Amino acid sequence: MSTPASCTAFAGLQRIAGGPPAVVAAAVRRHMDRHPEAAILVFDDEAAQPVEFDLRGTEAEVVARMGGSALDSVAPARARGRPKLGVVAREVTLLPRHWEWLAAQPGGASVALRKLVEGARAANVGKDRLRAAQAATHRFMTAMAGNLPGYEDALRALYAGDRARFEGLIAAWPTDIRAYTLQLAADAL
Repeated sequence: MSTPASCTAFAGLQRIAGGPPAVVAAAVRRHMDRHPEAAILVFDDEAAQPVEFDLRGTEAEVVARMGGSALDSVAPARARGRPKLGVVAREVTLLPRHWEWLAAQPGGASVALRKLVEGARAANVGKDRLRAAQAATHRFMTAMAGNLPGYEDALRALYAGDRARFEGLIAAWPTDIRAYTLQLAADAL
């Protein structure tokens, strides 16, 4: 798991911290010291993926263990390939005519595939940003707002790109949940 640039922590429906992981982890540790029964969820601010911290020990120990900014994570073992380029070998299934076409391209199949992927990425930047924002918002809403009124209709409005309806449906939600939902949904609406 890579370290997010920033994250946000919630205790129930209340936001307790946001910012760099070390800062959020320290705030979560302080909150847990005051409220040991609290159910806390932390989300990566980009994709709304859950973030886990090793919160054993004191606040200072938690921050020190993170090196001031990094999450504890296990680096995956390096596989074969060209490590300086970050090349990862994976299997691709194509029809024989596709392999023939790729083999005939200058630089071979790998170069041709990389060019095709880069071209598709460049051509779909807007669609990819929209899809990522929808997925992140959906992920957060499901975790934190799934039992709130208007949840399902708000999801429909999110995917329809209907900002006015979306904002109207989440207007009665708790302030912190509504604000973070709108932050995640910005590129989707």
